[in-house]
Amino acid sequence: MARLARTAGLSDVQQEILSTVRSFVDKEIIPHAQALEHADEYPAEIVEGMKEMGLFGLTIPEEYGGLGESLLTYALVVEEIARGWMSVSGVINTHFIVAHMIKQHGTPEQKQHFLPRMATGEVRGSFSMSEPDLGSDVAAIKTRAKREGDDYVIDGAKMWLTNGGSSNLIALLVKTDEGAEKAHQNLTTFLVEKPSGFGEVLPGLTIPGKIDKMGYKGVDTTEAVFDGFTIGADKVLGEAPGKGFSYMMDGVEVGRVNVAARACGIAIRSFELAIAYSQQRSTFGKPIAQHQAIAFKLAEMATKVEAAHLMMVNAARLKDSGARNDVEAGMAKLIASEYCAEVTQEAFRIHGGYGYSKEYEIERLMREAPFLLIGEGTSEIQKTIISRGLLREYQA
Repeated sequence: MARLARTAGLSDVQQEILSTVRSFVDKEIIPHAQALEHADEYPAEIVEGMKEMGLFGLTIPEEYGGLGESLLTYALVVEEIARGWMSVSGVINTHFIVAHMIKQHGTPEQKQHFLPRMATGEVRGSFSMSEPDLGSDVAAIKTRAKREGDDYVIDGAKMWLTNGGSSNLIALLVKTDEGAEKAHQNLTTFLVEKPSGFGEVLPGLTIPGKIDKMGYKGVDTTEAVFDGFTIGADKVLGEAPGKGFSYMMDGVEVGRVNVAARACGIAIRSFELAIAYSQQRSTFGKPIAQHQAIAFKLAEMATKVEAAHLMMVNAARLKDSGARNDVEAGMAKLIASEYCAEVTQEAFRIHGGYGYSKEYEIERLMREAPFLLIGEGTSEIQKTIISRGLLREYQA
């Protein structure tokens, strides 16, 4: 049989991209991930390498200097990168989401202004919906933008911005007064350009220091505080006030495929570590892989890796086709994140006491996997999305 998580029907170009990325991961990410993660150090050299490979422009159309690849290609690249170190995939995740939103919904001027520089990595995006008092309840957003002539003035606080300090473009969802009865029709997305860094980066915009996290180290996660921040009306995505929620949800569907891909990457790496260790470690006169208890664990882990990968690929292909994929993306994210946690824990158990040591890679993966149960919506949120879609399709 072939190795796990191989995708049928890929073009020669897609195979070449994945081969190049896989080699980069093996040579430039895996050997350095442990030291960088333990130091909570931003992977600057790795990011520069991804720039040179053109990965920041992977899905940006060729007319804007990108590679013009599909969401499937992007998801498979993310899977490979997360196999090396999930934090590196986090560096490009929000960037891809913002680039997708601009490509799909931006005005011609916004596309021309942002996409060529996003393709090179000169401009890197972050994505901001959550607030200190809310996560998935997007309609309850409190951060507000008030129209004043040709400008808006923004006040409020946002939370959980991945790349909040290192990015120089934020896709920001806030409340505006559009007079709509439905709360989500009073939400608007702004494209906020800013310098990278921390502190008061612009008048009225402060990016506090990094939030200290259990895992997902290296990549910066921050708040963003707006206090009388002024921005031009031309920075409304698509110059379409009140449509921010639908634009963000389009981006979130991409993000859920991304999280599924990241979960697949971590699960693949956990399986690789477990099956290698189980053939090296011996007890009672034979490698532990030859004990049925361990062999059955490996079989179950591999099956979960393969199932999650196939669902992730299906969700990506549906989005590429132009079909609605909210249910499939939710299913992929749900099963991939849950299976990732299970596979990682089984790999940890196979390592025994050594798995608890920071010298072993599985210890880091054990701290990273839980994030995927939460990011881009909890498992309970995915079940809500899935059940609503099913009821919509199977109306009595």
